[in-house]
Amino acid sequence: MAGFMSLLDVSIVNVALPSIQDSLNASAGGIQWVISGYALTFGLVLVSGGRLGDVLGRRRMFLIALSAFVVTSALAGAAPTETTLVLARLLQGFSAGLLTPQNTGLIQDLFRGAERGKAFGLFGATVGISTAIGPVLGGLILAAFGDSSGWRWVFFVNVPIGIVALVLAARLLPSVPRKGPVRSEIDVPGMLLLGGAVFCVLLPLVESEQGGLRTLWWLFGVAPVLGFLFVRWERRTVRWGRPPLLDTRLFTSTPGYSAGATIGTVYFCGFAGIWLVFALFFQQGLGYTPLESGLAVTPFALGSAVSAAVAGRLVPRWGRWLTVAGLGLVAAGLSVVAVLAGLVPEHRIGLVTVLPLLVAGIGGGMVISPNTTLTLGSVPTRMAGVAGGALQTGQRLGTALGTAVLASVFHAVTLSSGEFTSGLTVAMFCSVGFTIIALAIAIAQLCSGRGSAANTQANGDGKSPRVLHSGY
Repeated sequence: MAGFMSLLDVSIVNVALPSIQDSLNASAGGIQWVISGYALTFGLVLVSGGRLGDVLGRRRMFLIALSAFVVTSALAGAAPTETTLVLARLLQGFSAGLLTPQNTGLIQDLFRGAERGKAFGLFGATVGISTAIGPVLGGLILAAFGDSSGWRWVFFVNVPIGIVALVLAARLLPSVPRKGPVRSEIDVPGMLLLGGAVFCVLLPLVESEQGGLRTLWWLFGVAPVLGFLFVRWERRTVRWGRPPLLDTRLFTSTPGYSAGATIGTVYFCGFAGIWLVFALFFQQGLGYTPLESGLAVTPFALGSAVSAAVAGRLVPRWGRWLTVAGLGLVAAGLSVVAVLAGLVPEHRIGLVTVLPLLVAGIGGGMVISPNTTLTLGSVPTRMAGVAGGALQTGQRLGTALGTAVLASVFHAVTLSSGEFTSGLTVAMFCSVGFTIIALAIAIAQLCSGRGSAANTQANGDGKSPRVLHSGY
């Protein structure tokens, strides 16, 4: 429930932007920040949120972050002005960034072996559904409550769901006593350096629609400097015998973690950006309503939800083969969409793309949950929160980059050709390109023997390499 809400709010607000602008008389820049602000603060604190869960206890952080998310959702829904809404969205994204790593951390703590694969399968289904169903749910809410006030219920809907989740979490999640002083476990310089590096990458990307790439390009040069300083600081922290924010040996000594994180980041470059392109194509190009636009891409969501739940159970048997097959289906499905967009009449595109989107969705479900299980399989439970946060930070960076690239390509081709179908075709092939890169990485890992089913079963108990234990 918590994961669904936090990820849903990345996409559900898109269909409500015109209503928000009319209701609050908001500027174009302010409206952009309703979307960008949430994505920015969400991605900014994922790793720090994971580390806080490792230190303070995941149940405690889950309850704190979920409470904050419910409150900030209510503030966003009740916002009387543009400025208040943007501030509420920034705080809401911050809360979601603290909340999301607790999901993967709790799964790491509470499940072992095949049961962990099933749990990650359900989590993967949640990721797929929440990402794809946002436009549909947003359209339904606007249709039910009207354009003038319906946008407020896009935020208010989180309140009752969040309260139920809080009650269930308080009753069901186990409490683990905290050991030692908290201050000595928190790496504040590491948080600031990593947060600065992520900020420098995300800000130009989330502001791309407002010319961010043109005016803020220099931040891309600052990001590697901060990243280099972060790595140096973390290595020095380990040498001093202090707990780091993110032990860099996680990437060098944990089997499959680096490759899995890279696959997730590259896949989300191609996967997350297609929803904005579809919304622009169906609504601006074909004149669909927000609800009709959302329903047109529902086959992907349905296929992803079912296959993610099933694939999670098959990870111990098939390992990285699932990811390879899934990426192949995504590339095939989106390639067919790209070809059909240029061959069939515009009024039939929504109908003829149902089957290829379903195939792509089935493949997408076979990517997210198995990749998460395989990537985190050898991570020690003490680092589960920060490892999950780092994995999802990569996905948020991929989402921002992919959305900026695919939307820019769609706009550029549409303007130059004067045809929305041409823009859709080229954008889909760009998405396929990202997917093929992720597929190549997955095949390389499979060929190296690190993604085999036997290796997955060997690491399925959550045990970790000795070198990582020595640092703690």
